[in-house]
Amino acid sequence: MTEPTIGQAAPDFTLPTDGGGQVTLSQFRGQKLVIYFYPKDDTPGCTTESCDFRDNMKALETLGAQVIGISKDSVKSHDKFKAKYDLNFPLASDENSDVCERYGVWTEKSMCGKKYMGIARSTFLIDQQGKIAQIWRNVKVPGHVGEVAEAIKGLAQAA
Repeated sequence: MTEPTIGQAAPDFTLPTDGGGQVTLSQFRGQKLVIYFYPKDDTPGCTTESCDFRDNMKALETLGAQVIGISKDSVKSHDKFKAKYDLNFPLASDENSDVCERYGVWTEKSMCGKKYMGIARSTFLIDQQGKIAQIWRNVKVPGHVGEVAEAIKGLAQAA
């Protein structure tokens, strides 16, 4: 499977979300969309990243962008994580990793010499036409949301 690249149409998806909802990529057509893939609810890096997006949502919305977090955690896990940290955007559940695979973020990882499959922390910026405008792979959490905001500003100027 080939990884999506900048300029390509973002792979479409429909996934269940926290609160018993669902989210479809195409419902964001005409808006900028930030999709961030993260390994696991309520772990240190993922919590910091999610809270950074939460704390910057007003600024991102002002730039015309929406945010979706995606992991393999269940909707029930997402409900707890979202409530615990008062997250203000949808968390989608990709329990069978289908969407993770289509975005090229389901990869072999290694910890303490053991190899396993997991989500490589990655963020995609989707433009108003549904095309991938920017990709961040193997994201380092500190400062990441600021980088995403700058890229959204760049999209606004290009439009």
